[in-house]
Amino acid sequence: MIAPHKTLSVPGLEAVYDALATAIDQAGADKAQLFLVKLALLNANALGTQEQFQQHVQVALQNL
Repeated sequence: MIAPHKTLSVPGLEAVYDALATAIDQAGADKAQLFLVKLALLNANALGTQEQFQQHVQVALQNL
């Protein structure tokens, strides 16, 4: 049986956004890209599938 897909509420997304912005500031301009790559790899591992991560990448690239 497949577990139901969980999503964050709007307040949850806002909290994640705030935490991400704070962490990027803490990393500093010279390390922000490295931090984001490390975070993406950790989240890809948590997702558990390469395909799902690639779908997320494509969605994130939209409307930049």
